[in-house]
Amino acid sequence: MLLNRLPPLPALGTLPRPSALPLPPAPIQLAKKLPMLLARNAGRLPFGLQRTVLLKTMEQAFKEPLEDGDFEFLEGKWMKVEISDINLCWFFSYEDEQLIVSDNEIENAGIRGNLKEFILLASRQEDPDTLFFQRRLMIEGDTEVGLEVKNLMDGVDHDGFPPLLKLIITRGSGLANKLF
Repeated sequence: MLLNRLPPLPALGTLPRPSALPLPPAPIQLAKKLPMLLARNAGRLPFGLQRTVLLKTMEQAFKEPLEDGDFEFLEGKWMKVEISDINLCWFFSYEDEQLIVSDNEIENAGIRGNLKEFILLASRQEDPDTLFFQRRLMIEGDTEVGLEVKNLMDGVDHDGFPPLLKLIITRGSGLANKLF
């Protein structure tokens, strides 16, 4: 019979592990890497979806300044926001009392930095002036436009944010400090 001619199988614990195969990361290591992995792949989302999410978020976050016309300084100008470490870039303007988001414009000014710094700025875990003076966030081009945007961001009242946006910002800042 065929079964009698086969050599016996080794016990499970004695199987040699091929040295060429790496061990998978531990779950805690994977959990730490997941947010950055997701952030790095955000640029793969269709721009229309990115624009919709950005506009909805900004309309909620800047509801009062938008109602007060505080974005009028951006009429006919473009502000570039670049998150360098995850290769994301958007252009913002203001027209007919509404924010506009584009993926390719000639900017008048720009703010550039890594994701952690933008999270710390949005959550107020770090003073905006500190982030700019330490060159962790950089304003380029028309600095007057850049400073107007920085002042708008600094003056936003988080108490008026919808609960989900408030949760994302506060949890995001704690996560940013742990992961970066």
